[in-house]
This record gives sequence, structure tokens and C-alpha cells, in this order.
Amino acid sequence: MVNTKFIKMHGLGNDFVVVDARSTPFRVTKESVFAMANRHTGIGFDQLITIVPATNPGAIAFMRIHNSDGSEVSACGNATRCVARLLFEETKELTITLETSAGLILASHAKDNPENYVIDMGLALHNWWEIPLSEECDTNHLPLSYNKLTDPVAVNVGNPHIVFFTEDVKNIPLEQLGPELEYHSLFPERVNIGVAQIINKNQLLLRVWERGAGLTQACGTGACAAAVAANRRGLTNELVKVNLDGGDLDIELQPNGRIFMTGPASISYTGEFNYNLFDGSKKLDAQGD
Repeated sequence: MVNTKFIKMHGLGNDFVVVDARSTPFRVTKESVFAMANRHTGIGFDQLITIVPATNPGAIAFMRIHNSDGSEVSACGNATRCVARLLFEETKELTITLETSAGLILASHAKDNPENYVIDMGLALHNWWEIPLSEECDTNHLPLSYNKLTDPVAVNVGNPHIVFFTEDVKNIPLEQLGPELEYHSLFPERVNIGVAQIINKNQLLLRVWERGAGLTQACGTGACAAAVAANRRGLTNELVKVNLDGGDLDIELQPNGRIFMTGPASISYTGEFNYNLFDGSKKLDAQGD
């Protein structure tokens, strides 16, 4: 089997294996993703990102996103910045449009820092059926609690999120509550869980349990969801810095409702692997440089 080239990237520690499959088809199965994501016997990543030809003529490429458990999702803010960086370096364009299963996403260079990229994450959805929830609820105060955490905000920013607010995010056992709430019956598509601590009107701390990936160093859509949730509660302004375990993201909520996320995209290494994607074999021969 011909080796497949990949690029290992990360956005503030949220790490990805990126495969460019625009010219060479790359078959993805749940079993193969799960095996490749294993940090002991595979390459290891939070998400596998596959770049394929766009179906929309207005987009430069289509980005597929698979979590480490093999499930496919519609949006990942950190991965979008990483793919945008690769395509900016390839095309030398100032702005590009990416296609995802959540829709078209516009990316551009940050004007004040060449290492940062700005992603138009689109509009947040707030109606209970848009999250989606299994029953009608007030999405600004969900009837949900876990120990001292209560009434989170629910918002969809390309994928479903709930955001709890606490006075000390470091003392919340996210590793315990994450798996329990991710599969709660209120969320038919499962859910991402954020726990936020307000520092001031322009800053918050955030930790996120990602649906299908677990606790990560950073979550771009989670940062957007937290900024939206905090603003809905009147806790923060329209421009807020989100401090994550892996670093900071700047989130801007525009008057028209669109969300702009600014942050870095880093390359860790490049490599290639020879892996049987068809039978779910867990044998992996990876070579990096």
C-alpha cells in the first residue's frame, strides 16, 4: 500500500493529523480513525482532518473532521485555523473560503500578528431544536446540574455546546462530569461541555470536554460558545479573551451576530504512514521527519 503523507498540527495544544486527499482518495472508517488516534500505538491526535475537493464552487476545499473516537463532526475552530494556514501558504491568498458540513467558513490573516488567523465562525444558534435538545427548554438556563454546577447555557456554534459558569474552574472535575453529561438524554447528538470562570468583562477562563475527544488543551468552538453564553448572561463584552489550558483565543461578537475567532496554528512535524484502512487493523507503521 502506498504511504499516505500527513501533517501533525495543533491549535494551542488541540492536536490534529491533517491529510490532503484532494488528489489522492483517502478512505476513512471509524475503526481506522480510532486506531490512528491511539497515543500509544498510533500517531495520536484529538481529531483527524481530511482535506477533500469542495462541492461548493465558492470554496477552495472541503474539510472533514473526525474525532478520536471515530465520530464525524461538523465544526472545529482550531482545526479550521490549521487548515487555513496550509491553504494560505499554498495559495498566497489574503482570504479563503473553506467548506464544512456546517457550511462555508471565511478565513483571513490577522492584521496585527502574522502567526494568527481569523475565522468567521458564523452565527450562533439558540433555539432548543437547533442545539438540538430532546425536549423544549430555556437554552439560557438549562434544567441541568452537576454537583455545584447548575443551569448552563446551551448554544450551537457548528456543533452543540453547554457552558457552566463557576467561581473557580480549576476545582471542577471535568474529567468526571464530561463523560456523564456528554451522553445525557437531553442531547440526542451528544454535547460539548465547557466550564467558564469570568475574570472581568473582557476575559474568561475556560476548560472544555469535547464530544468524542475528551478533555483537550483548547477548543475553538468551545471558546466561541463560552463568549456567546457569557455575553447572553450579561457577564462579558462583545470582545473577550478566552484563556484555555493551551493558550488564548480572542473572540469577537459582531452586531450582526457573527462570531470571529483569532488565534495561532502550528505545525509540529510531517510524516507518512502505511496503514490498512479497510479492515480496521491496529498495526501502524508511521514515519516522521
